[in-house]
Amino acid sequence: MKFQAEYRDLVAAKKLQRAIGEIVTQPWTIMEVCGGQTHTIVRYGIDELLPDEVELVHGPGCPVCVTPLELIDKAIEIASCDDVIFCSFGDMLRVPGSRHDLFEIKASGGDVRIVYSPLDCLKVAEQNPDRTVVFFAVGFETTAPANAMAVWQAKKRRIDNFAVLVSHVLVPPAMESILSSPNHRVQGFLGAGHVCSVMGYEDYEPLATRYQVPIVVTGFEPVDLLEGIYRCVRMLEQGKIGVDNQYARAVKREGSRVAQGLIKEVFEVTDRKWRGIGTIPHSGFRLRSEYERFDAEQRFAVGDVQVRESSKCISGMVLQGIHKPHECPAFGKECTPEHPLGATMVSSEGACAAYYNYGRLLESHQPSCSSTLAGKPAIVPLPTD
Repeated sequence: MKFQAEYRDLVAAKKLQRAIGEIVTQPWTIMEVCGGQTHTIVRYGIDELLPDEVELVHGPGCPVCVTPLELIDKAIEIASCDDVIFCSFGDMLRVPGSRHDLFEIKASGGDVRIVYSPLDCLKVAEQNPDRTVVFFAVGFETTAPANAMAVWQAKKRRIDNFAVLVSHVLVPPAMESILSSPNHRVQGFLGAGHVCSVMGYEDYEPLATRYQVPIVVTGFEPVDLLEGIYRCVRMLEQGKIGVDNQYARAVKREGSRVAQGLIKEVFEVTDRKWRGIGTIPHSGFRLRSEYERFDAEQRFAVGDVQVRESSKCISGMVLQGIHKPHECPAFGKECTPEHPLGATMVSSEGACAAYYNYGRLLESHQPSCSSTLAGKPAIVPLPTD
C-alpha cells in the first residue's frame, strides 16, 4: 500500500537505526510532541532500538489528556440536562471528571452520542429542533478547521439549537512553555506532522531560534519517526538550529491557507488552561464575538464548577516529559485503563495508555518481538549490534 508499507519497512528501519548509531557522540534528549507518535514509538519499540545516548521523552500532544478537568465537569453538567443531546468523539467519554465521566451520564439515561465529525451534529440538530445539540470541540489545530466549519455552517443555515463546548489548544505555545521551564530536559523536538499540515511550520522557526533548538516535523509511521530522530540527532551533533521537514509528503511551510482562513473566521486566540500543566498564555482558541451565541458555556451558564483532581496522578509531569508513565507509583496498580486516575491512561493517544497497552509495566522493560500489524509482524525490535 503506497504511503504505508514503505514506512513500515524493516530494511529501511534497520538502515536508519545504524545511521543514528554512527553519528551520535553524546547524550541527547528529544521530545516527540504528539501522542500518536508516542504510541507508534512504544508499540514498535523504537525508543528501545536507539543508542543509549538518545533518549525520547513524551510531550503534551494528546488533546484528550490536556482538556482541563473543569471542561470535563462542565460537559458532564450540560450532558445531564434533559433537553440536551451531547455529542463527542468517543475518546472523551471515559475521561474521568471530578466525580463522574460521560459514560456514566449516558448509562444513567443522558442522551450522550459518539460522532465522527462535528458536521454530523448539525444533522442531529435539524432532526431534533426542540432540543439543544452540544458538541465537545476538543483538539489541537488539526481538528479546529472541521469544528470551525460546523459553527460557520450552523450560523449560515440558522441552526440555532446547536452549540459547542470549546477546548481547543495550540502546539507552539505549549512547546515554548516547556522550553521556558527551568526543569526541562528537551534539546530537540519531533513536531507533529498533522498539526503542521494545517498550520505549516512558520511559527516554529522563531521558536527554534529563540531557544536554540532543532525541530523536525515528522510523520507517524515507524520509518518516519526513525528518520525524524536521525535528522534531529544530526542537527544536534552539528550544532544546527531551525526547522527541518521530514513529512514533506503532507506538510508545506505555509500549511493550508484555506483551513487557516476558516479557523480565523470563527475562532480567536485566547489563554487556555491545560490539564495537569496550568494556564499557558495564547495557547487556545475561543469563539469570536460574531459566533458567541453558539458558545455552550454561555448558553448553559456553567461558569463556576468545583473540581477535584486525583492527588496520586502525575500525568502533568508525564505530559511535560519530566517523568515517564512507569515512574508513577499508581501506574498499572491503582491506575489502569479500566480504572484510570487521569486522562493519560484512558486516551487512545495518552502516554500512560501506550505504556500499559504495550507492556511497558516496569522501568526495566526489555523489548519483545510482539509488535504486530494487522496480525503480521511489522517492524520487530532490531538488534543493536
